[in-house]
Amino acid sequence: MNENARLTVWVRGRVQGVGFRWFTRANALRIGTLVGFASNLNDGRVQVVAEGPKAGCEELLEWLRTGDTPGRVDGVTEIWDTPRGGYESFEIR
Repeated sequence: MNENARLTVWVRGRVQGVGFRWFTRANALRIGTLVGFASNLNDGRVQVVAEGPKAGCEELLEWLRTGDTPGRVDGVTEIWDTPRGGYESFEIR
């Protein structure tokens, strides 16, 4: 059974102005089962919220951690929760 989950991630490093949110959205759409968003924060981090099957969320998290992303990822912090809903697709904010 693949339960649904909510993953909130904060990505630190050189992740703004390099297409990071766009590539995150593209990867979430490639996974195909995720909804949510990627958003720049005022402190230079990117926040990613993804909801969907836990396996899809784990796949997105692994991609964010691997360094195969635009820019440079110095660190990733995540929190797991139950889905809250309210998203129709995966957006860039």
